[in-house]
Amino acid sequence: MNYATIKKCDVANGPGVRVSLFVSGCSHHCKGCFNQEAWDYNYGNKFTEETEKEVMDALKPEYIKGLSLLGGEPLDIKNQEGLLPIVKKAKELYPDKPIWCYTGYLFDKQVMGEMAVNNETTNELLKYIDYVVDGEFVESLKNPSLQFRGSSNQRIIDVQKSLQNNEVVLWDKLEE
Repeated sequence: MNYATIKKCDVANGPGVRVSLFVSGCSHHCKGCFNQEAWDYNYGNKFTEETEKEVMDALKPEYIKGLSLLGGEPLDIKNQEGLLPIVKKAKELYPDKPIWCYTGYLFDKQVMGEMAVNNETTNELLKYIDYVVDGEFVESLKNPSLQFRGSSNQRIIDVQKSLQNNEVVLWDKLEE
């Protein structure tokens, strides 16, 4: 897996100060995407053991509230195998720091419907992700006043509650 960048002090992609990992590779190609260079699966650098250590070290300070996965497309099948050890390690070391994942796929239809049915890695990955921001960015629905989302069609989903209830449960920011 390649990654485009790591932001060690990000306040735009989830609550609080976060570490954000931007993976490379995306097939959605949303019009108006803010990160078009990351569409290429070969863009950026190879994610190595040293990179994983860098991310884990960046998560260590108490003021860091969690990890966010963006792209590119983190839930692309080509990226899931690479992300699985990262989220496992992050949860092992920092169980109280929520993991957010931004995906252009719809959680209920594509992630839980097609991907989880056909790919065991998807199911395993979802065990470690706390929140998903789902849906492609739609330029005509762009709304800068939305919290942690780019367009009004996107939802913030509580993954663990959704898995328990077998239906989409939206993020209740009062609990965070």
